[in-house]
Amino acid sequence: MGIRNYLIEGVSGTGKTSVCKELQRRGYNAINGDRELAYQGDPETGTRTEGVTHEHHIWHVDKVKDLVANKDEEVTFFCGGSRNFSKFIDLFDGVFVLEVGLDTLNRRLDERPEDEWGGKGRKTERELIVRLHQTKEDIPKNGIIIDATVPIEEVVDVIVRLSEENKPERQ
Repeated sequence: MGIRNYLIEGVSGTGKTSVCKELQRRGYNAINGDRELAYQGDPETGTRTEGVTHEHHIWHVDKVKDLVANKDEEVTFFCGGSRNFSKFIDLFDGVFVLEVGLDTLNRRLDERPEDEWGGKGRKTERELIVRLHQTKEDIPKNGIIIDATVPIEEVVDVIVRLSEENKPERQ
């Protein structure tokens, strides 16, 4: 969808959905991958699986490839987490990884409703999120770290500025 395409990643609770909404509010083409591209499947094969688990939260690789190949937009931001990002990360011009401290993470998870991933009363999911926050095992290693503890407008300002700095010169 974009001449330039960026992935915005981070553990659950770091603000990927909020960043997506703010980018859309500002008129940018932003895709909420968790809602528009995700399904439950095997991260290696893409085969659908039953039930809902973090390990099987993946994106449709072909859909990502098709969206990246469409050059109708100047820039597109793909926001969300995926356990199969290694299958398509090389398609992006850059990766931004949202990061927050543990206190901020816990506060944000406390604010989630019971029916949302890691929300109130979902102890096992919360423990997993905290572990992933500490180990960073589930996020791209080559991303630019973005401090997502500041107000969302400032987070998006940084992402937009950095994506503009990476803008190729027109011929």
